[in-house]
Amino acid sequence: MSDAATDNAATPPLIRMRGVTKVYGSGQAAMHALRGIDLTIESGEFVAVMGPSGSGKSTCMNVLGCLDTPSGGSYRFQDIEVPSLTRRQRALLRRHRFGFIFQGYNLLPRTTALENVELPLMYRGTALRERRSLALGALAHVGLSGWEQHRPGELSGGQQQRVAIARAIVTEPAVLLADEPTGNLDSIRSHEVMELLRGLNRDDGITIVMVTHEADMAAYAGRVVQFADGLVASDLRQKECA
Repeated sequence: MSDAATDNAATPPLIRMRGVTKVYGSGQAAMHALRGIDLTIESGEFVAVMGPSGSGKSTCMNVLGCLDTPSGGSYRFQDIEVPSLTRRQRALLRRHRFGFIFQGYNLLPRTTALENVELPLMYRGTALRERRSLALGALAHVGLSGWEQHRPGELSGGQQQRVAIARAIVTEPAVLLADEPTGNLDSIRSHEVMELLRGLNRDDGITIVMVTHEADMAAYAGRVVQFADGLVASDLRQKECA
């Protein structure tokens, strides 16, 4: 066996779920959101997660992003058993290794684009000069140079989502978790955002896991995982759209 093959075999996947369950409530009122998820995601992948409402995909994303904990099974991130961490340790993992993008942008309306992007760096305790420089760089990376002092209400939907993406990448996360990132956008702006995400994955090597209901948005990913009834129904690699 070659050294390269040995190295690959020794490197754990970025994300590995085995038999992950999530139950809300108890007794007859128990709701089984996840019924035994097996999912492996390697560093550098772009994965689209699809499925009808109630299929478990959003619950799975919350578990992946350390926003929720599984009821059973194993979830390892960079070979760390996440459920065994304390709440503070999970918060630190979330803060330092994950970036989040939401359908509704989740920007602070009374602060500028620059200040919105600086926010996660403030939580880290990054000094003003450094966080200002990093935030300016992130906004430039998403094509918003010159828009730093505009508030969300002065920006289009597509521009607001770009600010949200800049905020998600300013901490240099290992993984971007995107929940319906084009859900509030028209077709043209949706494809612009997807091209941006594909570039972050392809050129910057950021792993992306994206929930979407739209097949044409999922086509940008290299892999599509279908959820149904709290389980992975299918997991297919595909050729990304041109």
